[in-house]
Amino acid sequence: MVENNLKKVNSTIFEGIKHIDDDGNEYWLARELLKVLEYKKWDKFINVINNAIISCKASGYMISDHFLQVGKMIKLAKGAQRKVDDYKLSRYACYLIAQNADPRKEVVALAQTYFAIQTRKQELSEKEYGKLSEDEKRLYRRNQVRKGNFNLNKTAVKSGVKDLAKFHNAGYKGLYNGETADDSATGLGCIV
Repeated sequence: MVENNLKKVNSTIFEGIKHIDDDGNEYWLARELLKVLEYKKWDKFINVINNAIISCKASGYMISDHFLQVGKMIKLAKGAQRKVDDYKLSRYACYLIAQNADPRKEVVALAQTYFAIQTRKQELSEKEYGKLSEDEKRLYRRNQVRKGNFNLNKTAVKSGVKDLAKFHNAGYKGLYNGETADDSATGLGCIV
């Protein structure tokens, strides 16, 4: 039963609020995590975050690598706006928050399991990557680029790009001093 709930929570909740920055790093926002972990008030949740920050520091990690303070504007009544505090959280930060959250909540137990498993998967992948031969590393990186291009295409289409070939060619031109992908492929645009 819990395993089925974990799969449901994994795919619909924690993955649903995950963001990817311009460098391809995943992160979560504390105010979105607050809702998922069924906290009603920021002042209660900030205590959980502060305890997680203490754990992070005691473990010897840079707090700013995992808990980046950001602000965002929220809309108030009659069109007014106000800036509120928020945090951009790494997976490790989310794990520490889940460990410091109210253990009586089922969603907290699921969050603890989810972030522990995801963190362990990343550790294993990094360790396994180090054991690969150069050819295997090349194939792995090629697969990562393929996945990145897939996500880029998906985002471009969502943003209204109609011609992906022109879109990618513009990217090549930006990278290679105005040379197109065809120029690079034929050797005409070789960079010396």
